[in-house]
Amino acid sequence: MQAGLILVAAIAVFALVTIAKGIRIVQQAQTIVIERLGKYHKTLASGINLIVPWIDKPRAIDWHQAVGDKGLVRHFRTDRIDLRETVYVFPSQNVITKDNVVVEIDALIYSQITDPVRASYEIANLPDAIEKLTQTTLRNVIGEMELDHILSSRDTINAKLRAILDEATHKWGAKVSRVELKDINPPRDIRDAMEKQMRAERDRRATILTADADKQSRILQAEGIRQSEINQAEGQKQARILAAEAEAAARLMVAEAESKAIERITSAIQGTGGDPARYLIAIRYIEALREMVTSPQSNKVIYLPYEATGVLSSLGGIREMFAATTEKK
Repeated sequence: MQAGLILVAAIAVFALVTIAKGIRIVQQAQTIVIERLGKYHKTLASGINLIVPWIDKPRAIDWHQAVGDKGLVRHFRTDRIDLRETVYVFPSQNVITKDNVVVEIDALIYSQITDPVRASYEIANLPDAIEKLTQTTLRNVIGEMELDHILSSRDTINAKLRAILDEATHKWGAKVSRVELKDINPPRDIRDAMEKQMRAERDRRATILTADADKQSRILQAEGIRQSEINQAEGQKQARILAAEAEAAARLMVAEAESKAIERITSAIQGTGGDPARYLIAIRYIEALREMVTSPQSNKVIYLPYEATGVLSSLGGIREMFAATTEKK
């Protein structure tokens, strides 16, 4: 009786285990590669799947997973293949540049399995293979470039690495979508030299900007002075022109007044029978003598013209003119 119960229990357990082995629940964005008697049979999709117990077995692969933010990686073996894009943080790599400078580079790789069958059978350890391939490719790419070019061409380096890795991992059923250089650290002495160079370049630019500003200031100042002198010259020119025009107008008015005065004097003297020319000459002599006497710069010496008789005769003519005028009255 007890033996029968034990047998029934064993059969029930075996049936439960068989049913459990024949039912596989696959999560979303995961898959399982199934082998039947050691040969690839099918790939399970997400959801509930049925397989033949004890004959069909999942194919296990080596995988890794980042733990925390310190770059720790956990390596394990699993039969579930993650189809999501995964990121792998590479540890620091020492790479020699074209100009023989050893730089320390940290990189990130974003990869995704596109063909689970190839990822299981074409490569023994896909994550390790991608890591080693990235290391060698990174050394090759960096070794062809100088340090200054490396620091200023991260996008170019990322594009080259992605193209090479994507082509190499295609036959492994994986795709490298992005490669990012997280950090590039030159040696301490190189960093100090670069900092000094940067400061010298900034000082040079500051000096150039200061010199340019001083130059522009002097140019503007000279332009201002030149424009001011031009304006002053134009003002003086206009003032002289106006003064000359005023003086000319005044002389014309004086000349017109003198002409009218001479005409009247001539008319008056001709009426008395006198000589107008002798009268005018005598008046000019008298005015000149008066200016010589009253001038502050005069030395009290009276100069008489060489032809003094002409002056006396003019004065005599004036006397005669006045006498004739008195007789008529």
